[in-house]
Amino acid sequence: MTDTSTDYNEELFHIAIVDDHESVRNAVGSLLRSYGYTTTVFDCAESLLAGPSLDTYQCIVSDLQMPGMSGLDLLESMRRDGSATPMIMLTAFPEVVVRQRALQSGASCFLSKPFQANDLVRCIRQACQPH
Repeated sequence: MTDTSTDYNEELFHIAIVDDHESVRNAVGSLLRSYGYTTTVFDCAESLLAGPSLDTYQCIVSDLQMPGMSGLDLLESMRRDGSATPMIMLTAFPEVVVRQRALQSGASCFLSKPFQANDLVRCIRQACQPH
């Protein structure tokens, strides 16, 4: 039998979801809740930043292209402000240069829409593992 225990409890993970499309926010939120995660959804990066401390979340899942502050701008702002909260970027318009910039800026994972549910969950698990 394989030992699959971990030093952390995924059911305690609180994930922020940032996307300007309500249907995407709802779908991603529902998916993650089905895996036992707690979720809070935001319609824009500015709403996330105006809310509780980013340390409230174990991970942030954000769309790349949004009106106002983009997901990449959000990530860069977070890192400048000293936040180490892992971020997973989602985009319907994957471009190699943008992917590279996101990963260089500290994104934990970069997924193209549509993505497989298990790919997003794998990214969250990897991003939230204690280092």
